[in-house]
Amino acid sequence: MFIDRAVIEVRSGKGGDGAIAFRREKYIPKGGPAGGNGGRGASVILRANSKVNTLFNFRHSKCFIGEDGEKGGIKNQYGRHSDDIYVDVPVGTVVFEEKDHKFLGDLSTDGMTLKVAKGGRGGRGNTCFKSSTNRVPRIAENGEPGEKKRLILELKLLADVGLVGFPSVGKSTLLSVVSSAKPEIADYPFTTIVPNLGVVSVKGGQSFVMADLPGIIEGAHVGKGLGLQFLRHIERCRIIVHVIDMGLSGRDPYKDYKIISKELEEYGFGLSKRPVIYVASKMDEEGSEERLKAFEKKTKLKCIPISALTEEGIDELLYKCADLLDKTPAFPLYDEEEEAMENKVYTLPEEEKEYEIKHPELHTWVITGDKIIKFYRMTNITTDDGMMKLLTKLRKLRIDDKLEELGAQDGDSVVLDDFTFEYYR
Repeated sequence: MFIDRAVIEVRSGKGGDGAIAFRREKYIPKGGPAGGNGGRGASVILRANSKVNTLFNFRHSKCFIGEDGEKGGIKNQYGRHSDDIYVDVPVGTVVFEEKDHKFLGDLSTDGMTLKVAKGGRGGRGNTCFKSSTNRVPRIAENGEPGEKKRLILELKLLADVGLVGFPSVGKSTLLSVVSSAKPEIADYPFTTIVPNLGVVSVKGGQSFVMADLPGIIEGAHVGKGLGLQFLRHIERCRIIVHVIDMGLSGRDPYKDYKIISKELEEYGFGLSKRPVIYVASKMDEEGSEERLKAFEKKTKLKCIPISALTEEGIDELLYKCADLLDKTPAFPLYDEEEEAMENKVYTLPEEEKEYEIKHPELHTWVITGDKIIKFYRMTNITTDDGMMKLLTKLRKLRIDDKLEELGAQDGDSVVLDDFTFEYYR
């Protein structure tokens, strides 16, 4: 089954906690601190693999969780780093973060990797906190928390030439004639419900990949018919072959041409700027010559007449595709991203607030903020020194003064992540 869009969740591993330990050996009194650092947690990395051609596997495997790093040990032993998780996706997969649809990367070449969730670093053991004023530190860091994200994976096929047109105009038949592909062919609309790829060889040794895309109808750019589900596969094509039915189907070639051209323009991604080869199909049918002349006169376009039955015009079309590919560069998927990279302006980012205080209910105050919560999670409060480190940080941030300013009363509960304490002036 061809699946070209999936939503997955990734969670990187937490770093291992640092250890609190002291060197205890015979004849070596007061050996000093000897707690090792924790190991790094596993990262989650997406990897493009040419042997994978669909996102079908992600219908059931939707969550990828990295292992936590190993805790530090005695005698300054470092914890083991966890092995990164590699998730194979098809070549041509584009990755977005679901929360704000932020573009993360385009895995367009075989073997290309993208780290989507970074493993947390290991916490420092008490050896790292030794100083001239603190010769016996009883404090260590917890490992850095891992990242958790929901990602959208979209597969956009890697094809050089894309066949577009209304349903049943002869796109699948054309692909079957010029390549070894075996798309389903029938005389009813939407026979093709998944994109088909075929490798086309031109006399002279050149070859390229051609994609037969499901029929586009009016309103496809807003999701009608198969709409957005398959329009995305045209985005990588360097050349568009617009197939127009000149047979006895009763369709109006001029109206079809206008509708498809408008849909490509409305969809965006610079499709209207791609080189287009206009192909008049079913030229073996009665009256097709007259319809083609009328169409060319009305549009001022030059079409290549073809017949899949007699193979008339097929070579001319393939040579035209090959010539255009020689002088047409690849188009970037995201013009904004390309422009941003070329004209990048470095500015000083606005400083993120250390914390915010919320008052969800009477006598309860909640301290929020990524920075303060990360600091708390990496502080080992199971020891007196660790607790003192946390309280010193809260005092330095003047949280007591802020609570008093907001009207906190003696005995009110203050919540920081999963830690709750009472407030007193």
